[in-house]
Amino acid sequence: MRVMDEVGSSIYEVDLHGEARHVVLTYDDGPQPGDTEAVLAALAAAGATATFFVLLTRVRRHPTLLADVAAAGHEIGLHGIDHRRLTTVDPATLQRRTVDGRDELQDALGRAVTWFRPPYGDQSPASWRAVTEAGMTPVMWSATLRDWLDTTTEDRLGAASRIDGPGAILLAHDGYAALDDGVDDGPAPRFDRGRLATLVLDSYAQQGLTCTSLGTALESGSPVKRVWWTPG
Repeated sequence: MRVMDEVGSSIYEVDLHGEARHVVLTYDDGPQPGDTEAVLAALAAAGATATFFVLLTRVRRHPTLLADVAAAGHEIGLHGIDHRRLTTVDPATLQRRTVDGRDELQDALGRAVTWFRPPYGDQSPASWRAVTEAGMTPVMWSATLRDWLDTTTEDRLGAASRIDGPGAILLAHDGYAALDDGVDDGPAPRFDRGRLATLVLDSYAQQGLTCTSLGTALESGSPVKRVWWTPG
């Protein structure tokens, strides 16, 4: 008999088994020309994989870039049709948007989409139900790279280091949502996302940690969930 998850239950880290020492590296808000390629190059150089949560507003404009992410062996989840907070959308619209978004991304990839990350990490009971009824699982995070803020590299690396150990899920970005994505969050911070990715990968490697996609990490562990309504 299947045990149903509590409403709002979302993955935020992985309980690794045995000797596995993974950090789950996730990227939101892409694909974005220039930045996504730089992140892909850094991952390839380190032999690492990641899970990319994409916006369909971006996928429609840059389908070849989405194909490049998939061809490089990375996992792809849905971040939304656009970047509007789901907590501001009425339940009937949420259900339709979620199913339509899943179907569109699956058609673009030619494979099933398993993971979903709500924009801003904002989730309501209605949005959680829309996602889970569409056959996807909400994925949040246990550490952030603070790369949506105009701050220093040292601050970002310090934030990335604040993990409890293997099994952490790190929130990072290979893009920055803008007006074309349905939001106005101000100007994007200016920095080299590829260089930052390299620094993060090197830092974790020095700790004996490897960066992987969520699906790969779950091959050596099990999901840890908690009820999540607001950004952590």
